[in-house]
Amino acid sequence: MASDRPTNKKKILCSESLAPAARALLDARDDVEQVYFPHLLPNDDFLELVRKEAPVNAWTLGATRITPEVIDAAKSLDVTARIGVGYDAVDVPAHTERGIPVMIAGTANSPSVAEHAMYMMLWLARRSNELDRMVHNDTWLDRMQVVPHDLLGKKVLIIGFGRIGTRTAKRCDAMEMQVMIHDPYVDQTAIAEAGYEAATDLDAALEQADFVSIHCPKNDETVGMFNKARLARMKPTAYLVNTARGGIIDEADLYEALKDKKIAGAGLDVFLEEPVNTDNPLLTLDNVITSPHMAGVTREALERMGLNAVRNILSVFDGHPIAENVVNQEVLKKA
Repeated sequence: MASDRPTNKKKILCSESLAPAARALLDARDDVEQVYFPHLLPNDDFLELVRKEAPVNAWTLGATRITPEVIDAAKSLDVTARIGVGYDAVDVPAHTERGIPVMIAGTANSPSVAEHAMYMMLWLARRSNELDRMVHNDTWLDRMQVVPHDLLGKKVLIIGFGRIGTRTAKRCDAMEMQVMIHDPYVDQTAIAEAGYEAATDLDAALEQADFVSIHCPKNDETVGMFNKARLARMKPTAYLVNTARGGIIDEADLYEALKDKKIAGAGLDVFLEEPVNTDNPLLTLDNVITSPHMAGVTREALERMGLNAVRNILSVFDGHPIAENVVNQEVLKKA
């Protein structure tokens, strides 16, 4: 049964991860009310919450899956706002069919993800895991057996030249790396004008790259993009970094490539199954570094994302959606 509330107020379900500044923005409005829920609330529990609180006009979400059933349970949904930029957990066509915008946080966490990609490249190149263990394990005198690499002069292949890929490219360029970009959906002239090499042939570029950093969306075209065949094209001294989405890399094929030293190492912020199963064989390898899908989550990014998510919702309520943050642009044409 829906909870009682003033009929003139819009109800927003808000993830508890919403930053204080974003909460303050909502508190300043007298035409909205908020209901907070745990950031990692299981999908079935979220559906029950929606049914209990309906009618619901909006929600700010992290990894929550939004299906047609959830949308319809809200009874009066005006907008879905992601606290982030990924939306693979959201059924966008179902929103479009109902005329509901799906909105993302723009560039709010793009610098943070780009920094994390650089951190993983540096950690791998400098062989930080091994060097740290030497200090702790009193094997200091063996350090010349674990000589690290510079990023200087190395070739990096960046997959995707959007909000995050462009920022990663700038950071790699600042480290004096040779930057190659593979993105078939971007004008190749624009890549060259930015000062980078357009890698139109992905397989050929993989054979040259010392580092590969993935920054493309997860969709039907990119799922399994890095499979056994693609990994086999990489140099045995090359490193693979994924701060995009799990599933773009075939994890079983990556495990075999790493185990057999077909590539030197990998930095993984994302996995096909999240939270990652502790039995995942990738976690047993010394040449893999990981983080729990935190590339875009810093204190600063959380505040920027939260503010953008709330501004997105309020822009819809006020009749002027921030168009650049709308994923399904078709709904704007219907408005």
